[in-house]
Amino acid sequence: MAARVSRRDFLAAFGLSFLSDIAFNRLAEAADKDASLFASAFMDKDGRFGTAILDQDGNILSTYPLPGRGHGMAAATASTWLVTFARRPGNFALAIDISKRHDPVLFKSPPHTHFYGHGVFSRDGRLLFATENRFESGRGLIGIYDATDGYGRIGEIPSHGIGPHEIAMMPDGHTLCIANGGILTHPDTGRAKLNLHEMQSSIAFMDSRHGDVIARFDVPESIRRLSLRHMAVDHKMTVWLGGQYEGDESELAPLIATADMETGLEFPNIAPIRELGLANYVGSVARHGDGRKIAFSSPRSGRLIVVDADKGIISKAGMIPNVCGVAASKDGFFATSHSGEANQRKTAVHWDNHVVNA
Repeated sequence: MAARVSRRDFLAAFGLSFLSDIAFNRLAEAADKDASLFASAFMDKDGRFGTAILDQDGNILSTYPLPGRGHGMAAATASTWLVTFARRPGNFALAIDISKRHDPVLFKSPPHTHFYGHGVFSRDGRLLFATENRFESGRGLIGIYDATDGYGRIGEIPSHGIGPHEIAMMPDGHTLCIANGGILTHPDTGRAKLNLHEMQSSIAFMDSRHGDVIARFDVPESIRRLSLRHMAVDHKMTVWLGGQYEGDESELAPLIATADMETGLEFPNIAPIRELGLANYVGSVARHGDGRKIAFSSPRSGRLIVVDADKGIISKAGMIPNVCGVAASKDGFFATSHSGEANQRKTAVHWDNHVVNA
C-alpha cells in the first residue's frame, strides 16, 4: 500500500521531468535558512498534476508529480514531511521530505475507501490522521498512518459523521476536530453528491488515542444543506469554520461558524459578511501565526476576508479573482488562485484549492 521510490525513478514512473536540479537546490537552500515556505497542489499547462514548494514571493522552488489531481496537504511541525492528498474520491497520497533526506513515499487508502483530501499529523510527527470514506457503507473514517515506517496504515477510528473533510489537531495534542461535511460520495459516481435531500453536516471532537467522541454538534435543521468543510483554530482554542451551501442559490446561508467543546456550534453575526457576497461558498480557512486573525477565501466571488477573532468583526477584505488557497505569512496571509497567482505573482500553473505552510 506504500512505496518508497528514488527521486529519479519517481519522476520516470510518471514520464515527467519538471523537477529541475536548480529548483531543487533552491529548495534545499531555503530549508537550510529556515525561510518561509509554502506548498500547494497544481495543474500545469499540459494538464499534468503535481505539488509545488514556493517561497514567500511566490517563486516555485520545486515540484513533485502526482498521479492525479491533488487537494489539501498536511505538514508536520516536528519534521520536514509534507503529505498531499488526492482530491475526493481519489485514493492516493504523496509524502515528500522537503529537506530531501528521504525519498518520496506514494501510498494509498485501503480498498473500498477513498480520501477526502485532508489530514493532520500528530504533534510528534509520528502519526498521520487522514479523512476517509468507506464508500460501501457511507461511513466516515479517520485513517491512521505510521509516518516513521513508510506511511503504512495501522488503524482507523470513526469520524462520527458522513463526509469528513478537514481535520485539525487541537492544542492539547490529542483531541481531533473533524468537519463532517455531511455529503455522501462514491467512486462509481465521481464527485456526485448522493444525499443532499438528507445531508447532515456536523463537527466532532474526538480523542485520537482511542477514538471516543468528546462532543458532536450538528448543523441546525433550518440550514441543513450547509456543509461545514474547512477550519482553523484560534488562540483561544475556538474552531472557526467555513461552509458551502448546497441549497437554493437565492438563499444566503451563514457561511462562518465557530465551535467550542463547551459551548457548541454557533454562527456569529459578523457584519457585513452577507453584504460582501461570498457566493455561498468558503473555499479555505487559515489562521495567522498568533491566532488572532482568521482568513476565509471564496473562489466563486473572488473575495478574501480576514476576521478579528477577538472582536468578531471583519478587519480586512479584498478581491483576488479565483482566490482559494490561503495560509499565514510573515506580513499577513499568502494566497493562491485557480488562475495561477501566488501571493500576487503570476505563475505558469493553476493552483488547486489549498496552500499550507511547509
